[in-house]
Amino acid sequence: MKKIEVCFTPALFEHRMLRDNLNIVIVDILRATTSICAAFQNGVKSMIPVAGIDKAREYKNRGYLVASERDGLVLDFADFGNSAFNFISPELVDKTIAYSTTNGTHAIEMVRPFGRVVIGSFLNITALSQWLEQQQEDVLILCAGWKQKFNLEDSFYAGALTEKLMETSSFQLGCDSAEAALDLWKTGEKDPLKYIDKALHRHRLKKLGLDDVLDYTFQMDSCPVVPVLHGDELVNIIKV
Repeated sequence: MKKIEVCFTPALFEHRMLRDNLNIVIVDILRATTSICAAFQNGVKSMIPVAGIDKAREYKNRGYLVASERDGLVLDFADFGNSAFNFISPELVDKTIAYSTTNGTHAIEMVRPFGRVVIGSFLNITALSQWLEQQQEDVLILCAGWKQKFNLEDSFYAGALTEKLMETSSFQLGCDSAEAALDLWKTGEKDPLKYIDKALHRHRLKKLGLDDVLDYTFQMDSCPVVPVLHGDELVNIIKV
């Protein structure tokens, strides 16, 4: 039976389960992975996750569209930031976008040598869980966190995805972190928006006037896509 593990921050990734084959689900609910799913639902062709600012600037100089932020603020050379609403535009259909964020793209860059990287959010949770069920590999849910630290929103989602996977006959819990994430989800699942109001990053965004996308972030299954990293680019491998 396949196993589910949860890694609450990138700083804990070195203690991951050692497997030859592994699906690594990157989670950055507020907001990178939510925005990536929104972009593919909108018809974006591909996205290039970029960890560093200098590299993102290079893509801009090469003529790419660039979405980039640090600490929630759009960088001066970027075309736009990382709100999901930035990616819902007919002008972006069939485009490739270079994307660099505070936490999410760093997590993607860090884990890419260790397994197949796939993107998770509430927007695609059912499509993702169904796809993962069809695969043969164990699953590691990696929470991007906040600057290497635990955050509530990513861990909350990790519990939601764990529950989805456990509803199948294909998975079992592989660590106490998965059990803890599941407990977090069960605590707040009846009213996710109310529960996530406890999250510090939710209030960081509110202070910056960047929390208008919060309701959208928790719309279950509104973007039934499965973004997977192929080479240097994220592409949507399924849309149901």
